[in-house]
Amino acid sequence: MSADSMALRRAAHPAEVLLGAQAGAVALPVCDHYSGVEARMRKSLALQAEMAAEFGACVFDVTLDCEDGAPVGGEADHARLVVELARNAAPGMRVGVRVHPVDHPAFEADVDTIAGQAGDRLAYLMVPKVERPADVASAVAALDAAGASRLPLHVLIESPLAVHHAFDIAAHPRVQSLSFGLMDFVSAHAGAIPADGMGAQGQFSHPLVVRAKLAIASAAHAFGKVPSHCVVTEFNDAQAMKSAARRAAREFGYTRMWSIHPNQIRPILEAFAPDEDQIQIATQIIASAQEADWAPISFDGTLHDRASYRHFWQVLMRAHATGRTLPDQAAGWFATDDAST
Repeated sequence: MSADSMALRRAAHPAEVLLGAQAGAVALPVCDHYSGVEARMRKSLALQAEMAAEFGACVFDVTLDCEDGAPVGGEADHARLVVELARNAAPGMRVGVRVHPVDHPAFEADVDTIAGQAGDRLAYLMVPKVERPADVASAVAALDAAGASRLPLHVLIESPLAVHHAFDIAAHPRVQSLSFGLMDFVSAHAGAIPADGMGAQGQFSHPLVVRAKLAIASAAHAFGKVPSHCVVTEFNDAQAMKSAARRAAREFGYTRMWSIHPNQIRPILEAFAPDEDQIQIATQIIASAQEADWAPISFDGTLHDRASYRHFWQVLMRAHATGRTLPDQAAGWFATDDAST
């Protein structure tokens, strides 16, 4: 190989070289913040812009909620409000909308109004109570009819039947993320799961809830999609929030989590962010791999090749997405337009 060819290969961006694994095919902010009341939606969008300026990146998504946010009989007005808010969000901010379920009378009007008038501004559409692949197909058809054929879908898995179909749902090419709807899932068991199965501690110990969480995470990862962890309703309990977010990230395979109160956003970012040691090691390994033209290397007495390189590149992607300070060399990889593709 000529010196020029070797120099060209060394210059290849890690994101270009390390594509191809099913894991990490979709990269999203680690926090998805929900609000449905007008004042809170406006405050959420303002906070999103403020924290983007603080961290140098849009570190959490804002999902404007129609399902629980719209008053009964006021669905159309609420949909129009959501369009206004989405269209007026700060440039570069990621905004999504949760519409009504596909079998709700307001679903088609929701999609027609919201996707039809703000689809070019939205990052995704969240569809709740998806039970089977046919529900995804219905949502896709509605989006296409509204002229939003490129808008990704996020779906909520909220029942035993939905968990059963999770792999088939995750396989759909328009589905970008699967979220676990804890409270509806518990309620769907007709009292067989006690109420504390919805709590910050019980949701990590009841076997049926744990099984559902693992199935959803596995289904998402099988197709390179993003598993999003459920809410912690005890939003005034900072320690419960931190513990739940940490367990979701480190034990249950989730790479994203819901927030329902502004106080929960920073603990989620912290729990899902790599620590300083992980960032330093990942930077050194990726730099050494790049220097070796992505051939196998020995680092600190351990063999690494492209399988582990992908992992460490994903560590750096997550660090960047959560606003962590990166070493100069790693920061340079994210200064290019294709760094997070």
